[in-house]
Amino acid sequence: MLEKIQELDKDLLIFLNGLGSETYDKLWLIITNQLYWTPFFLLLFYLIYKKIGGKQTLYLLLFVAVLIAFTDQTCNLFKHTFQRLRPCNDPEVNTIIRVVQVRKSYSFFSGHAANTMAVATFLFLILKRYFKYFGFIFLWPLVFAYSRIYLGLHFPGDILTGYFFGALFGFLLYLVYKKLKPQYFPG
Repeated sequence: MLEKIQELDKDLLIFLNGLGSETYDKLWLIITNQLYWTPFFLLLFYLIYKKIGGKQTLYLLLFVAVLIAFTDQTCNLFKHTFQRLRPCNDPEVNTIIRVVQVRKSYSFFSGHAANTMAVATFLFLILKRYFKYFGFIFLWPLVFAYSRIYLGLHFPGDILTGYFFGALFGFLLYLVYKKLKPQYFPG
């Protein structure tokens, strides 16, 4: 069963990665770099600040920082436990796929997918009542994580597992936030 899942994972990687072309490589290298997302983050937190105020925004940012730290460390624990090679380093697929970027760390599961999904889930659950179309925030982890497949850095299974853990952690921290918020911001 596990071999069949891994085979499907590799086949899906080969297909999705094969959709790319050199014409778009630079675009996906920009997309995968968190630094280039800074304007998005600044806009997002400006909108949040305008809706909930400065103190609540800082409180929210504290939770986001804890969420990212926890998610990222859990991801690293999994990577060092399972030690799955990234596609760019896996001799079974690295000659078949387009390798646009190389990393020496392990692949399972994707920290990019987990962190972005965790933050998107957490923020969505808190802010959906303030913003009519806030569900579009889930395009961020979708595009961000696909960049990892495009570049040859993650298998689709790494991304899906990262999404699962990210959504789970985002939801659990939302429950903690919801429980603690009335103590600091009654009413």
